[in-house]
Amino acid sequence: MPTLRALDPRLTLASTLLFVPILAVRPTLASGQDLLTGTPEIQVTPVSPTWTYPIGAPASFTVAVRRDGHPLTGVAVTVRCGSEMLPPTLTTEVVSAATPVVVDAGSMTSPGFLRCIGTAQHEGRTYRGLGTAGFDPQAIAPTVTDPADFDAFWAEGKAQLARVPIAMTREPLPAYGAPGITVSQVSFQTVGLDPAGLATSRMYGILCEPSAPGKYPALLSVPGAGVRPYRGLIAPCQHGIITLQIGIHGLPVTLDPLVYSGLGAGSLFRYFMNNVEDRDRFFFRRVYLSTVRANDVLASLEHFDGRHLGVVGYSQGGALAIVTAALDPRVTVLSSTYPALADLTGYLHNRAGGWPHFFHPTRPGPKPTPEALRTLPYYDVVNFARRLKVPGIYTWGYNDETVPPTSIFAAYNVITAPKAWMLALTTGHNATPEQAGRLEAWMEEALKTGSMPTSIPLPPPPTP
Repeated sequence: MPTLRALDPRLTLASTLLFVPILAVRPTLASGQDLLTGTPEIQVTPVSPTWTYPIGAPASFTVAVRRDGHPLTGVAVTVRCGSEMLPPTLTTEVVSAATPVVVDAGSMTSPGFLRCIGTAQHEGRTYRGLGTAGFDPQAIAPTVTDPADFDAFWAEGKAQLARVPIAMTREPLPAYGAPGITVSQVSFQTVGLDPAGLATSRMYGILCEPSAPGKYPALLSVPGAGVRPYRGLIAPCQHGIITLQIGIHGLPVTLDPLVYSGLGAGSLFRYFMNNVEDRDRFFFRRVYLSTVRANDVLASLEHFDGRHLGVVGYSQGGALAIVTAALDPRVTVLSSTYPALADLTGYLHNRAGGWPHFFHPTRPGPKPTPEALRTLPYYDVVNFARRLKVPGIYTWGYNDETVPPTSIFAAYNVITAPKAWMLALTTGHNATPEQAGRLEAWMEEALKTGSMPTSIPLPPPPTP
C-alpha cells in the first residue's frame, strides 16, 4: 500500500502578518446565491524539483486541488500510478487538504517514466491532472531494430524521386502576405505509392520569400498530424529567411476548412496506419521522400543562398524534421519538437511506444504481424536519428500523452550529431511561448551564421 502524508505547513511571523490585512478585507458570501464557480485544478507533481530520479529510488508525488489559486479541501481524488501509457500498478484514494498530500508511488528498475494521474468528481463534473517522473531517461535505449539494408532502401527511393521532374507551379496569394514578402501556393511533383515509380503525385505548400533582392537562407516547415490548411511561416520570412510550409496529403492547402475536416473524418481517417504491412507502399514512404523533394524546390529558387537550409516541425512534423535531415545532406540544421514515430515497437516490450501507438494493448490498430514488424523499422525515427550529422535543437515535456517521453528519449539518446535540448517538464502535447520563442531565435541564428549557437538564445521581446 502507498504511504500518504500531509506536508507540514509552517508560517513565519512575516508571512502571518502578511495575511492579516488580506483576510480582514476579503468579501464574505452574503447568501446561498453567492457561489464561487472557478474551475478546480488537480495538481499532481513529482517531489523532485527536476521530476527525475535514479533507477531504484523511491518517487513521491504531491496531490493538491486548487480553485481560484487557493486550496479546495475535502475533494476525493483517485490516484493511479504506473509506467506511462500502460495500465496502472497502484491505485489509491486521497482527500484534498489545505496542504498537498504526498503519495509514495514506488520506483522503477529500468530507465523510463512513472506517471500518476489524479481524477476527481466535484459538483457533477470530472477533473483530471497528472505528473510524470523520469528514471534515468538519458539511459533509455530503443527497442526497434536497425535493418541492415536501411540505407540501401532509402537510397533506392531517392533515386526513384530524382527521376521525377519537379514541375513546380505557383499561385500568388497577395492576401496572405505582409510588407516586404511575397507569398505563393506552390505545388510540385513527387513519387506516388507505386513502388515501381510508374505513377507520380503532387504536394502543395505555402512559399514565403523576401521581396528585396539578395540571397537568403531557407527553412522547410513539415506538418504535424492531421488534415488542415496552411498560411505559411510569415515571421521568419520577415527576418530574411525563405520559408516553405508543406502539407502531405496531396491537396491544395488553401481550401475551405470543411474540406479538410471532412477528409480527416473520412478517407484520411487514421491515414498514418495505411499499408503498414507493405514496406514499399506504407503511407509514410511517399511523405518521407517528398520532404526531400520540398528541399529540391527551395534549392531551385533564385534567391536561395545555396548554403543554409533548415527544417522544423512539431510532433509528426518533429519526426519529419529528423527524417528530412537524415535523408538530405543539403540540410544544415534542424529543430524538432516532441518528435513522433519513434521506437514504434515499444509496447511489445512492456513500455510506451511512439505515436501513433502501434501495438498498444488497448487501442485499435494493426496487429504485430511479421509484415508490420518488417515494415516499421524502415520508418522509425530512431533509425533516422542514428544517422543525423547536422546540429539540431530538441524540446518536449514529461506530461505528453500523445508522444510519450520514453519514445522521444529513445530517439534523442542515439543522436551523435551536435544537439541542444530544452525540457518544459509540465507540458503535455503543446509548446509554451517560451519554448517557441527560443526555438525560433536558435534557428534564425543557426541559419544566418552557418553554425550551431553556443547557447539557446532568448527571443527578442514581443512587439507591442
